[in-house]
Amino acid sequence: MKFELIDKVIELDATRIVAAKNVTSAEEYLADHFPTFPVLPGVMMLETLVQAGRILLAKSMNTGDTPMIMAEARNIRYGNMVKPGQTLIVEVTCKGKKDGKWQMVGIGKVDGNVAVQGKFALAALG
Repeated sequence: MKFELIDKVIELDATRIVAAKNVTSAEEYLADHFPTFPVLPGVMMLETLVQAGRILLAKSMNTGDTPMIMAEARNIRYGNMVKPGQTLIVEVTCKGKKDGKWQMVGIGKVDGNVAVQGKFALAALG
């Protein structure tokens, strides 16, 4: 199963992307997380940052169709929950390439409040 979490790219330049993930009650995984209080799982918030980073690399760093995987995740912190009807706005900045990995810093906010933040690295698959 493939999840396309980025609904819209808001801004994109050489080293930074801002994108939106609209959370709707129609998303399958919300039925189990949690049945009476649905919220976007933390791993999906992190994956939204990763997908934004992939778009940034494909468009700005000429990685094209090269599959990129998350190679590292550091200092990932979660704040506010993201509920159906809300929009997670993510901002990811590429800090450069080190040891074959693209170093990223990301933050996701809902209504101006931090929902997820941290550092991660993307590397070419294979």
